[in-house]
Amino acid sequence: MVTIALYNLKGGVGKTAATINLAYLAATEGYKTLVWDLDPQGSSSFYLGVHSAIKNEAKKILNSEIGLTEAIQHSDYENLDIIPADLSARHADVLLNEMKQSKKKIASILSSVKKEYDIVFLDCPPGISFLHDAIFYGADWILMPNIPTTLSIRSFESVLAYCKENEVDISKLKCFFSMVDHRKNLHHEVINEFYKDKLFFKNYIPYLSDVEKMGVNEAPLETFAASSYAAQCFRDLWKEIKKTCID
Repeated sequence: MVTIALYNLKGGVGKTAATINLAYLAATEGYKTLVWDLDPQGSSSFYLGVHSAIKNEAKKILNSEIGLTEAIQHSDYENLDIIPADLSARHADVLLNEMKQSKKKIASILSSVKKEYDIVFLDCPPGISFLHDAIFYGADWILMPNIPTTLSIRSFESVLAYCKENEVDISKLKCFFSMVDHRKNLHHEVINEFYKDKLFFKNYIPYLSDVEKMGVNEAPLETFAASSYAAQCFRDLWKEIKKTCID
């Protein structure tokens, strides 16, 4: 089982859209795929039309009051399951702060489903906290979508520095550009500069309305705009990710 965390210090960078589209593409290729929505906003859960069925579910999972398998729900798509988020996920840092060996908690919880799934995607909330330390430890790969702007790249550099200072394995960190606007010279300049860094995938996701329409359709791009340029970009990115992280 391969665990891939979609993460950024900043919000609003296209993390959840990437989580759902990449997970859907993995599932359509026959990989038994699980999305764990760790963000209290629950956007991944919304995109897949799933709601938590247990009160304070996220909190109970972290407290080991319920097993992970009890929280898993099927989506409408073959091979694609999800653990939906709820607002109790906002207590994650407090809970982990009170636990011994909290850094190993996510890895420990996921170990219960390693025989049932080929790939697990973690949709992570923004920030750096005890929860993120556990995610960094438990994930095989940390994928960071970055908008090619000054503030977003500053965020990337902050995460990179944090990883080095806290002995997070930098080799598991990979990045891709998201919400790229070809009309902006700055975007082109930033992309060209950071493509020199092997941390960044060559394929990127453009800023297009079809991606935003995922919220209207509550569905992955492939289900309502498969012929769109945005969908093709996600397919190309998935091929590159798969080659590096799965194959």
